[in-house]
Amino acid sequence: MKKPDAAGGDISLGECLYRRVLELLESKWTVLVLHALDGGRQRYRQIEARIQDITQKMLTQTLRRLERDGLIRRIVHPTVPPAVEYELTDLGRSLMPHIRGFRTWAAEHFAEVVAARAEYDRKYGQRDAAE
Repeated sequence: MKKPDAAGGDISLGECLYRRVLELLESKWTVLVLHALDGGRQRYRQIEARIQDITQKMLTQTLRRLERDGLIRRIVHPTVPPAVEYELTDLGRSLMPHIRGFRTWAAEHFAEVVAARAEYDRKYGQRDAAE
């Protein structure tokens, strides 16, 4: 299905850059790590403390993926042992207004989502909620 993009051209929703950007952000951990780094440079343990329930393995994988994608920078200080910090790159900072927008939307509208789910479950039963 083709839809017009913001510039008036056609984009295929199946093979567009939008889909590739969504793949960058597909993990909830990605967005949470970016949000944690929005306040400035952080050490690994600081990021871990700000994100409840993230495992060390998942945090390490997420940090590596974000660094590979150019959204964060890993800074190694030549100390013994080495001190490592992470910060958003200019590219990562350019994404943050959009991520903040999701957070604002969630604060303003998630109660409506919860109400819609409850109505759906009342109407159709729990067995259909996972489909």
